[in-house]
Amino acid sequence: MVRTSDVILILVAILFPPAAAAIVTGCSCDLLINICLTILGYLPGHIHAFWLIYKKIQAEERYGDGGFQYVGNGQYEPLYHGIAQPQPQAPYYGATSAGP
Repeated sequence: MVRTSDVILILVAILFPPAAAAIVTGCSCDLLINICLTILGYLPGHIHAFWLIYKKIQAEERYGDGGFQYVGNGQYEPLYHGIAQPQPQAPYYGATSAGP
């Protein structure tokens, strides 16, 4: 499922691929690669930026929104290593403890 933020990211990638790569990966080796590819030709920079966006969308589908971190080379890992992600609990209105 493509969200509004992903659509905006794709539009940024169309206008200036290194900016999209910087948004997705931060200041990493992939940003440097994207800059070099964009200098060599605008199309290779686009392809690389779209690939990075695609990998980010896959990570969002697999780990949930914000449940992952970028580790480089288009790879993501979950923030919760082998631990079940915390599930939101119903509030205990008027209770003084966390529950049973």
